Amino acid sequence: MQEDFSIKPWHQCARQLVDVAAGRAEADLVIKGTSWVNVHSGEVIKNTDIAIVEGRFAYCGPDAAHCIGDHTSVIHADGIFAVPGLCDGHMHIESGMLTPARFAEAVIPHGTTSLFADPHEIANVLGLMGVRLMLEEAELQPINIYIQMPSCAPSAPGLETTGQCIGPEEVKEAMTWPGIIGLGEMMNFPGVIAGDDQMLAEISETQMANKTVGGHYASTDLDKGFHAYAAGGPADDHEGTREIDAITRVRQGMSAMLRLGSAWYDVKSQITAITKKGLDSRKFILCTDDCHSGTLVEEGHMNRVVRHAIGECGCEPLMALQMATVNTATHFGLERELGSITPGRRADLILTSCLSTLPIEEVFGRGQHLASNGKYLIKPPSLDWPDEALNTVNMGRPVTQDDFSVTAPKTDSTSVNTHVIGVVENQAPTQHLKRNLNVQDGRVTVDAKQDIASIAIVERHRGSGHIVNGFVSGFGYKGSMALASSVAHDCHHIIVVGTDPGQMALAVNRIGECNGGITLWRDNKEMAIVELPVAGLMSSRPAHEVAAAARHLNESMVACGCTLNNAIMQHSLLALSVIPELRISDLGIVDAVKFELIDLFDRC
Repeated sequence: MQEDFSIKPWHQCARQLVDVAAGRAEADLVIKGTSWVNVHSGEVIKNTDIAIVEGRFAYCGPDAAHCIGDHTSVIHADGIFAVPGLCDGHMHIESGMLTPARFAEAVIPHGTTSLFADPHEIANVLGLMGVRLMLEEAELQPINIYIQMPSCAPSAPGLETTGQCIGPEEVKEAMTWPGIIGLGEMMNFPGVIAGDDQMLAEISETQMANKTVGGHYASTDLDKGFHAYAAGGPADDHEGTREIDAITRVRQGMSAMLRLGSAWYDVKSQITAITKKGLDSRKFILCTDDCHSGTLVEEGHMNRVVRHAIGECGCEPLMALQMATVNTATHFGLERELGSITPGRRADLILTSCLSTLPIEEVFGRGQHLASNGKYLIKPPSLDWPDEALNTVNMGRPVTQDDFSVTAPKTDSTSVNTHVIGVVENQAPTQHLKRNLNVQDGRVTVDAKQDIASIAIVERHRGSGHIVNGFVSGFGYKGSMALASSVAHDCHHIIVVGTDPGQMALAVNRIGECNGGITLWRDNKEMAIVELPVAGLMSSRPAHEVAAAARHLNESMVACGCTLNNAIMQHSLLALSVIPELRISDLGIVDAVKFELIDLFDRC
């Protein structure tokens, strides 16, 4: 039987909290002699004792001797800092390539005790059932995993085809579920700006439930379109990459979420709104959006983001911690539940010897000791995933190398001007490039000198056998190789990049064989694979095992000439049709500025 980590609501244990604080009852745990990091007042208060009962803080003060009884556990902190458990304000568990249980196991030793997760990846594959499965496993965990109901499946209607669709009725139903904290990022910002009935209905259902609407404005245009989007109701946004993006969002009453993920580095360019321009930091939130398993195991999670904000961005430690704790809790209406070490709140805290470098020495969640010096102390409670979630790759037929040969628009041409997706390192946006490619025997060829490889989408939800081909630049691949993945945000068809159509076929067929994952082929041999059988997105294996496979994949990509940081994250986002400038979907090449399908070739 799995251990029960549930926690009673505050009102059900108020008497115990009061009695412990008053000295009429004993605490379950007392941590003596901490340097209390109070994120409400912005102080560090030395010689503070912290008493916990029923998984909540009961007393935070100078001497908790009156809270200690015969059955109270006592920890002597000897002056080290007591910091609230860290909160990730925006992320997608699936991007870690781990199920919720395994994700929790990976991040708890890094001090993360609250996640605000949008499972729109699995929603695109399995619809409402997928959201429910994520919620069910999330609720088993010893930390707080709040689920945002996905808003956009598909993310760009008319530009892609998903396995399942989400609409206002699904949103309305989900808003009645305990554990649903709000609406996931409203990625269809053109729809909101245009007054699309479905998008506004989803926002309305969320607002009527008094829950938070997540934002996603992936445009650099801050003119009337942005103002229209803000008027639609999104309460936050994480797509900013410039100081002016953060400033403009906060001025409009939105929270600016600054992200540092495995491949997106957007904190440094925006945090100057606070550190140099002097804006009030209360509307600024740190998040990851997202980290894959290798980053989680080897570098950290929200502790990595906080350290970056302090050490590389010049943010004051207390302010950075506020942006990863109480600011996040307040944003989601949970200030009285988590985000600080104060009476009544969930007893989520970290013990650390340094606020600047933030080594995570001890982690407590809901009053239970969960991790010590990087080691997870309990077994993660998990869900038995049903067969419907484990058999989601349906290609319809094996592919061949001919499927990845691109016919030139004119058979007598020797070259053709082609629209090419340009990858931007450490950024989610791409560039819309135009390059002249050679034609041989009526087929358009890749060009290693211009760093141009083939890219294709293979439909995997309905077995249609449909394939769309294009070209991409920026990976640096050399030789005969291909990388295929069933992770292709957000529609999650199979996406493959390669320099040779034969290797592309081998890689794609391997994904079908293992029912999801990421595989790299070179010279007719599989060099690396990360198997992701849960919805073709996640693994239920321990994080360190998935991280080891991901590390080997990354090393193999480097051996094939790839020069990008965490290139697998770049690879998986090339199908995300709501982020400018150019993408590929199962319906064609997408101009993600004009939000329209375009021809692969520039015929002007």
